[in-house]
Amino acid sequence: MGFGSRSTSFARGTGTAAGYSEHTQWTRYQEFFPGGLRIRQREAPEERWWSWRGVPIHLDIVRRPHAAGKLLVLHGIGGYGRMLAPYSRLPTLTDLEYLAPDLPGHGLSSAGFRITYLGWVHCVLDLIEAERARDGRPVVLFGIGTGGWLAYQVAARIPHHVAALLTTGLADPRTEEVRQGLVANPGAGVLSGIFAGVPLIPPVHDVPLRWLLDVTAVSNHARFAAAFTADGLGGARRIQLELFRSYLRLPPAVPPERFTSPPVLLAVPEEDRWIPGEHSRRFFARLGAPKRSVPLTRSGHLPTEESGLTQLDRSVRDFFEEFDIPH
Repeated sequence: MGFGSRSTSFARGTGTAAGYSEHTQWTRYQEFFPGGLRIRQREAPEERWWSWRGVPIHLDIVRRPHAAGKLLVLHGIGGYGRMLAPYSRLPTLTDLEYLAPDLPGHGLSSAGFRITYLGWVHCVLDLIEAERARDGRPVVLFGIGTGGWLAYQVAARIPHHVAALLTTGLADPRTEEVRQGLVANPGAGVLSGIFAGVPLIPPVHDVPLRWLLDVTAVSNHARFAAAFTADGLGGARRIQLELFRSYLRLPPAVPPERFTSPPVLLAVPEEDRWIPGEHSRRFFARLGAPKRSVPLTRSGHLPTEESGLTQLDRSVRDFFEEFDIPH
């Protein structure tokens, strides 16, 4: 292949923040994707706001009323939904309805209150519930990078409401070797283990993301990494310390051996400097669900390389066909 209280209300805008037509940092990433996957302003997903427990959550949406299912794409710590829009144009995924939230405290979504990683899990659970209330079509979760851990946490809680789990990362951040890869400097890996277990003293502090994570490892393209490092919604943003701490310490909703559905596809970027593939494969090997794993050659943490994206598209197509996933 080549490329050239829960609320279910949706609104076009809330007046709380400008949209991605004004916040245009995401357009700088497009040049690194193959031409057929690049998103221009006029082709961008529709922007909606969803009220979650009184907090406005930004959604990128491509509504396809006649699609067999929905693709819900999840970013990780430091990311946001619009960064992931090119993946919606992978040929195998273009027939699915598409949703990508900015999770609380990331992208254009405010935190609104003290937010934890478990809060992110509940936000996604409530979004899936809202979507199922709309029409009941099956949902495929796609967790990219550290968003894979979030997707696992969600799928483990509602296995019968998720048709499939796709992910490029499935590393358990509670382990020291995973933390060593994530953090901003070698010594911080040990400190993060201590930090994860120490209660925070109020008030909750926001800190620069670059103090916590090696933001330059988001891509193996130096210019992409530089753009992310300077992105006020990405690598240059501040995040709640408690969100990061709770990410490091939240255990799996169920042990992997008891995770028996839905089927899982792990597509591992072979040159991921943030979450080396062996960490994801270690957790993946323990899963009790039907599963497949494929390498994405010459690909970094956020895959933009044509070779890896071609393999990703092909493997998703084969996976959908093997397990009869609606698409």
